[in-house]
Amino acid sequence: MQVSSGQATPAMLRAAYLECERIAAAHYENFPVASWLLPREMRPHIAAIYAFARTADDFADEGTMPAAERLRLLDDWERRLHACVESGGGNWDDQVFLALGATIRTRNLPVKLFEDLLSAFRQDITTHRYPDWDALLHYCERSANPVGRLVLRVAGYDDARLDRSSDGLCTALQLTNFWQDLSRDWQKDRLYVPLEDVEAGLARLDDLSARRMTEPWQQVLARVARRTRDSFEIGRDVCDGVSGRLRHELRFTWLGRIRILDRLEGANFDVFTQRPALNGADMPSLVWQALLWGHRA
Repeated sequence: MQVSSGQATPAMLRAAYLECERIAAAHYENFPVASWLLPREMRPHIAAIYAFARTADDFADEGTMPAAERLRLLDDWERRLHACVESGGGNWDDQVFLALGATIRTRNLPVKLFEDLLSAFRQDITTHRYPDWDALLHYCERSANPVGRLVLRVAGYDDARLDRSSDGLCTALQLTNFWQDLSRDWQKDRLYVPLEDVEAGLARLDDLSARRMTEPWQQVLARVARRTRDSFEIGRDVCDGVSGRLRHELRFTWLGRIRILDRLEGANFDVFTQRPALNGADMPSLVWQALLWGHRA
């Protein structure tokens, strides 16, 4: 049975959004913008965006499928994206795209931002090394920054200044995740530390394979962490430039990921011994920091 999302009943759309929220909840660590701090009316739309991106990311990352099959799945995902926008439809029980199509239309979201995400997921399949910082930032422009811009559009913001700051924040979040997951990524033969920095710091790839966090690697990671902090500073403006609950959500996200970066530096980046992460004990102090945000020196 083919039913366009324009013909879908309210009950069908509710079920579709609930499925997207279920997908988001199942991957909560990687979905900070789905928290209870978000305005209630935004949550279903953000969940639909996340479900689209999470599933596509799984095509690129998970399992043992050959590269050609992963690329085919991403191509099909893009075809379904265009179908849900252009025809307003697809199969009524294709719940991710039923919800996503409604979100794109009601919130007037640029389809190019979704295409950029798919471009980055394809790159994850074909590119496992980055020659320099500019190449890594170009990847972040498509893998992370579209998410922030989509969140702003869902919230009703279309402002170039906020977009630039959001890009800085999203890039910083992505970079922090790279340094946090250095060990995990290396097991997949992926390295996001630019080779230019690795070579300049005389760090050896063999040490990663041996799970040794050597002094050269610590120095290289300290260097890229400083650049990451610069990106976080660019991202402060968007945390102040939005209003309501979204402001608190972005500040909380900013503070949480800065804490991860602090812990990486405090442990001399030894992610082979322990991967730093937030837990319940962090919440009271993060809430307090968020409340005192405007009083930072």
